[in-house]
Amino acid sequence: MKIKFVIPNMEKTFGIVEFGSFKEVKAKRARGQTVVESRMYHLFSSIQTADNVEVILPGDAGEKNNFEYGDRVELINPRIEAEGDKAGSTAYTDYKLYADDMKRIQ
Repeated sequence: MKIKFVIPNMEKTFGIVEFGSFKEVKAKRARGQTVVESRMYHLFSSIQTADNVEVILPGDAGEKNNFEYGDRVELINPRIEAEGDKAGSTAYTDYKLYADDMKRIQ
Protein backbone atom coordinates (compact mmCIF):
# COMPACT_ATOMS: atom_id res chain seq x y z
CA MET A 1 0.00 0.00 0.00
CA LYS A 2 1.34 3.41 -0.97
CA ILE A 3 0.95 6.28 1.47
CA LYS A 4 0.18 9.49 -0.39
CA PHE A 5 0.30 11.80 2.63
CA VAL A 6 -0.10 12.00 6.41
CA ILE A 7 -2.43 14.47 8.10
CA PRO A 8 -0.54 15.79 11.14
CA ASN A 9 -2.03 16.63 14.50
CA MET A 10 -0.87 20.24 14.28
CA GLU A 11 -1.02 20.91 18.02
CA LYS A 12 1.09 17.86 18.94
CA THR A 13 3.44 18.01 15.95
CA PHE A 14 4.10 21.75 15.68
CA GLY A 15 2.56 23.42 18.75
CA ILE A 16 2.29 27.17 18.30
CA VAL A 17 3.06 28.11 14.69
CA GLU A 18 4.27 31.61 13.79
CA PHE A 19 4.93 33.30 10.46
CA GLY A 20 8.59 33.80 9.60
CA SER A 21 9.02 34.91 6.01
CA PHE A 22 8.35 34.30 2.36
CA LYS A 23 10.87 31.92 0.80
CA GLU A 24 10.20 31.26 -2.87
CA VAL A 25 7.67 31.02 -5.66
CA LYS A 26 7.45 28.35 -8.33
CA ALA A 27 5.96 29.57 -11.58
CA LYS A 28 5.67 28.50 -15.18
CA ARG A 29 4.87 30.16 -18.48
CA ALA A 30 1.59 29.10 -20.07
CA ARG A 31 0.16 30.69 -23.21
CA GLY A 32 2.36 33.75 -22.81
CA GLN A 33 1.44 34.35 -19.16
CA THR A 34 3.24 33.53 -15.93
CA VAL A 35 1.23 31.16 -13.73
CA VAL A 36 2.20 30.77 -10.06
CA GLU A 37 2.18 27.07 -9.16
CA SER A 38 3.12 27.39 -5.48
CA ARG A 39 4.63 29.62 -2.82
CA MET A 40 6.80 28.48 0.09
CA TYR A 41 6.93 30.18 3.49
CA HIS A 42 9.14 29.81 6.56
CA LEU A 43 7.24 29.21 9.78
CA PHE A 44 8.41 28.82 13.37
CA SER A 45 7.21 26.00 15.61
CA SER A 46 7.26 25.87 19.41
CA ILE A 47 7.90 22.09 19.19
CA GLN A 48 10.04 21.66 16.04
CA THR A 49 12.67 24.14 17.23
CA ALA A 50 15.79 22.80 15.48
CA ASP A 51 14.82 24.16 12.05
CA ASN A 52 12.31 26.43 10.39
CA VAL A 53 9.20 24.68 9.16
CA GLU A 54 8.60 25.25 5.47
CA VAL A 55 5.05 25.08 4.16
CA ILE A 56 4.09 24.99 0.49
CA LEU A 57 0.80 26.62 -0.52
CA PRO A 58 -0.81 26.36 -3.97
CA GLY A 59 -0.53 29.39 -6.22
CA ASP A 60 -4.27 30.06 -6.08
CA ALA A 61 -4.04 30.62 -2.28
CA GLY A 62 -2.62 34.03 -3.15
CA GLU A 63 0.24 36.04 -1.70
CA LYS A 64 0.53 36.24 2.07
CA ASN A 65 2.03 39.72 2.09
CA ASN A 66 -0.25 40.93 4.90
CA PHE A 67 1.45 38.65 7.44
CA GLU A 68 3.95 40.14 9.88
CA TYR A 69 6.97 38.38 11.37
CA GLY A 70 5.81 36.45 14.44
CA ASP A 71 2.09 36.43 13.60
CA ARG A 72 0.45 33.23 14.85
CA VAL A 73 -0.94 31.24 11.93
CA GLU A 74 -3.18 28.29 11.24
CA LEU A 75 -2.75 26.01 8.24
CA ILE A 76 -5.85 24.96 6.32
CA ASN A 77 -5.91 21.24 5.42
CA PRO A 78 -2.24 20.52 6.26
CA ARG A 79 -0.61 17.32 5.06
CA ILE A 80 2.89 15.91 5.07
CA GLU A 81 4.26 14.11 2.03
CA ALA A 82 7.39 11.98 2.05
CA GLU A 83 9.74 11.86 -0.92
CA GLY A 84 12.44 9.22 -0.93
CA ASP A 85 15.66 9.15 -2.93
CA LYS A 86 18.89 7.24 -3.07
CA ALA A 87 22.46 8.48 -3.44
CA GLY A 88 24.82 5.57 -3.96
CA SER A 89 24.20 3.12 -1.14
CA THR A 90 22.51 5.73 1.08
CA ALA A 91 18.78 6.41 1.06
CA TYR A 92 17.01 9.38 2.59
CA THR A 93 13.52 10.76 3.00
CA ASP A 94 12.53 14.39 2.58
CA TYR A 95 9.33 15.37 4.38
CA LYS A 96 7.34 18.27 2.87
CA LEU A 97 4.49 20.13 4.53
CA TYR A 98 1.68 21.27 2.24
CA ALA A 99 -1.53 23.16 3.03
CA ASP A 100 -4.41 24.58 1.03
CA ASP A 101 -4.08 27.99 2.68
CA MET A 102 -2.84 29.81 5.78
CA LYS A 103 -4.63 32.32 7.97
CA ARG A 104 -3.63 34.59 10.81
CA ILE A 105 -4.88 33.74 14.30
CA GLN A 106 -5.92 36.79 16.31
